Amino acid sequence: MLIVRLAWRDLIRDRFFLFCNTAVMVGILVPLLVLFGVKNGVYSALIGEMLADPANRQIDTQGNASLTDADLAPLRDWSEIAFMTPKVRGQFDYMNVRVVDGRRMHPALILPSGEGDPTLPAGAVLGEGEVAVSAQLAAQLNLKTGTGLQLISQAEGRPRQLVLPVTVAMILPETAVSGRSVLAPYPMLDLIEAFYESYSLPDYGIEGARDLASRIPSYEGVRVYADRLEDLAGLQARLERQLGIATSARTRDVESLLGLGRKLDLALGLTAALAALGLGAALLLGFWSDVGRKKTVLAGIALLGVPAARLALFPIVQALLTAVLGLALSFLLYLVAGRAASTLFGQGFPEGAALAIITLPQGVTICAAVLGLVACAAGVAAWTVQRLDPASVLREGT
Repeated sequence: MLIVRLAWRDLIRDRFFLFCNTAVMVGILVPLLVLFGVKNGVYSALIGEMLADPANRQIDTQGNASLTDADLAPLRDWSEIAFMTPKVRGQFDYMNVRVVDGRRMHPALILPSGEGDPTLPAGAVLGEGEVAVSAQLAAQLNLKTGTGLQLISQAEGRPRQLVLPVTVAMILPETAVSGRSVLAPYPMLDLIEAFYESYSLPDYGIEGARDLASRIPSYEGVRVYADRLEDLAGLQARLERQLGIATSARTRDVESLLGLGRKLDLALGLTAALAALGLGAALLLGFWSDVGRKKTVLAGIALLGVPAARLALFPIVQALLTAVLGLALSFLLYLVAGRAASTLFGQGFPEGAALAIITLPQGVTICAAVLGLVACAAGVAAWTVQRLDPASVLREGT
């Protein structure tokens, strides 16, 4: 297109004003990009640390309720829930743990687990007779994957204790669960509760006061994990309304971090808005004055038969070319500044985490916004070009 070629050649010939307009863009955009990238990097690191600990998304019911399958069925359809399992009564979820034929024995908390449990490694499933143990318990009993364990009841005065043979399927990292803990499929905990309730367990040679077939399933609570940190507060309130019981979660810590993110976004948004006003005003005056300097040239082009509407594209094309150059230099300098900031201030960050992060979608959005701002600023210059009277301009010049 003729007008594009003319605008490009004129822009290259007039390098000084190209340099000035580009410098204005770079001087405003680079600090904003660095601020935005650092905000993303720091916030992502904090969110990553919080997500690495599944307990931050966990909601536990408090006290001992009496819930049925009908009470829990609606919860399974809630999109905010990533994982849910029933719980047994608090006084029945401790067992003594020892290695088969071992002498050392430690009391441990038995936690219900199942497929999709965020505490387990991604995709891991505990089979029948398999358990996952905490890092602390594994260290104290010198456990390894595949080690045979015995879960022994703590009931005193019973003719026979309940002894459950299990296999260590996995050892969890310290960030997954704390203390001496054993994660087991819920049916195993239900069996332990039945023992403490004096039901007969013929498969284990235990005679009780009640027949196991007469036992009505009842759940004393639930262990729930929210799908996202943003869902935690709302899900906790919804659970309490639905089940009518109190719950506990790290809602305050999570909301504090999410609130920090919102405040940073607001502060950065206000800063970007003020910077956009300044950049827009500077470019508007620059492009407008540039058209004033080139009135004679533009009038000559108009006399060659170029329509006014097409001639108005001249300052817009130059403005967009200037914006592309300014964006390229700004992102290049941002990368350099980001690496320098990571070197100077990145100590203590998780390994592999960057201090400054701008994702591809965010970068595309920033470029689109800047190009739109520049096009709007060039609109005044384009409007001035359309109002030019070539004869009058050339007569004045003569």
